[in-house]
Amino acid sequence: MTKLKILFCSAAALFVTGAVAQGQTLKTVKDRGSLVCGVSQGLPGFSENDGKGKWTGFDVDFCRAVAAAIFDDPAKVTFVPLNAAERFDALKAGKIDILSRNSTWTLGREAEGLTFAGVTYYDGQGFMVRRTRNVMTSMDLANVKICVQEGTTTELNLVDYFNQNGMRFEIVKAPGVEGLKKSYDEGKCDVLTADVSQLYALRLDLTKPNDHTILADVISKEPLGPVVRQGDEQWFNIVKWINFAMLNADELGVHNAKLADALKSEKADLKRLLGRDGDYGEKLGLTRDWVVRIVRHVGSYGDVFERNIGMKSRVMIPRGINHLWSAGGIQYAPPIR
Repeated sequence: MTKLKILFCSAAALFVTGAVAQGQTLKTVKDRGSLVCGVSQGLPGFSENDGKGKWTGFDVDFCRAVAAAIFDDPAKVTFVPLNAAERFDALKAGKIDILSRNSTWTLGREAEGLTFAGVTYYDGQGFMVRRTRNVMTSMDLANVKICVQEGTTTELNLVDYFNQNGMRFEIVKAPGVEGLKKSYDEGKCDVLTADVSQLYALRLDLTKPNDHTILADVISKEPLGPVVRQGDEQWFNIVKWINFAMLNADELGVHNAKLADALKSEKADLKRLLGRDGDYGEKLGLTRDWVVRIVRHVGSYGDVFERNIGMKSRVMIPRGINHLWSAGGIQYAPPIR
C-alpha cells in the first residue's frame, strides 16, 4: 500500500471515529432514559438534598433544564454528589454526563480534556470573618489562620494574593465543604475563604450566622459553569445553548409565569426563541419546542437565580454582575436566529 493510500485510510478512519463520537452522549442519555448530573455534596442555594432524595438549587436546576429540553421532563435526572477532588475525574471517566457544580473555568482544566459550556454564574473569591475582629478589608488579614478547601483554585489564589502583598498567613486545609465549615465554626481558623457565593451559602449553616461578615474585597475571577467532556461537539452545543436560551428568555421577558402570553406573541425574536419560527432546536438534535420545555418546567435564567439564590431566597445573594447586560450586568447570550 502506498503512503498516500495509508494516509487516506487513516484520515477516513479518523472521520468515522469522529462521526461515531458526534452525538454519542445525547444518544446515551436518550437510551438510558435519564441524564446523570454531577453536583456538589451540599451547598445551600446551589445543590441541596433534603434527605429524601429530592435535590434543589441553582446548579441542580441547570441539569433539570437539560432534562426538560431532552425529555420534556425535568425529573429525568440522576444526581451524583461529588467532592472537589473527584468531580473532574468522574466526568472524564463517563460516570456523569455533565458536571454542574460551582466549578471555575480555567485553561488548565480545558487542557486536560474538559470543556466549559458557558458561565452560569460570575463569581470571585472573598473572605468571611467574625464581626468581633473589626476587619474592614482583606489587607487587614495579616498573621491569620485561613480555612480553605484543598484541591480548588481557591487555595492557589489565596497563596498568590497573600504572597504578592507580603502578608504572613497560615493555611488550614479542609477536604470538603462540611469540613471547611466545621473548622471555621469551631474556631480552628480566623478567616474562611471561598467563592463569594459559597460564603453566603456557608454562613447560613454556622452556629451564629449573624456573628460573621463577608468582606467586600474580591481577589479573583471565578467564572462558574457546566462542564462536559471534549470530543462530542453536539453535546457541547446542546449544553451551551441551553444556558444561552435561558438567558435569552430572561432578556425577552419569557418567564415561567408569562410563558402563555409569550407563545401568543408575533414578535420575531420570541417566535424564534419558542420554536414557532425556524428549526433551531432540531438542528441541535432536540425538538422545535425545546426552549418552551425549559421555561415551562424550570424557568428562565432570572427565574432560577431568584428562586434559589437571589434576594427572595434564604441565601439572599445580590444579582450584581450576573444581571443581564441590558440591566448593568455582564450576562450576555448570542441570539437565536
